Amino acid sequence: MRMQFLAYTFAATIAASSAFAQAAAVPPAAFMSDKDIMSLVDKAKADRKGDAPVTAEPILLLAPYRAQLEYRPGNAPAAVHEKDAELMVVLQGTGDIVTGGKLVDEKRVNANNLTGSSIEGGTSHKVVKGDTILIPANSPHQVTPSGGAPIVLMTMHVPYPPAGWPPAN
Repeated sequence: MRMQFLAYTFAATIAASSAFAQAAAVPPAAFMSDKDIMSLVDKAKADRKGDAPVTAEPILLLAPYRAQLEYRPGNAPAAVHEKDAELMVVLQGTGDIVTGGKLVDEKRVNANNLTGSSIEGGTSHKVVKGDTILIPANSPHQVTPSGGAPIVLMTMHVPYPPAGWPPAN
């Protein structure tokens, strides 16, 4: 009887710690107020090095996802992310986001990313505060501020294709 009790206690402890580990693996919701975002914009301005066209500040780093604030006072090179789709939300300013087409002066940055001086034959999207665009993996894209002021974006890289996609029929 005592052996059964110990076996039951051991099994219950394993089940409880497994449930706790699973519960602990789920991260809490990430919330940032407008005040927090404005502080990040100020930090990005202060962290900018020289004439850097982009300064990024992390918002959320939760593998495999990452979201960041991008302060873009100038023209940055075009990019292709071969393994990630990228969601962009305009937080401040106006600009053009060119998607599609072909990179000009293409260069490999790392194993998953390409860059270029510009895009040839892409589609221009005029964007303002509140606009959102989702750029698929392997799609050239370039952000250019307009109106003489920086454009500030929240970007989120999403691995593509997601696990289990496409769903089985």
